[in-house]
Amino acid sequence: MKIRQVKSLFRRQRDQRGATMIEYALLAALISIAAIAVLTQIGPKLVTTFTSVLNALI
Repeated sequence: MKIRQVKSLFRRQRDQRGATMIEYALLAALISIAAIAVLTQIGPKLVTTFTSVLNALI
């Protein structure tokens, strides 16, 4: 009886590990999408800023 309970507990733990891994993958994908969106919007402004700094140094 106890062996079955222990095996059942280990199966549940494995299932939760898989779910947690999927959650982390989805979270990483969301963060990547947000970072790309922000960098796309800020990119041209950064190029302008660095160009003006470069011209000031020359």
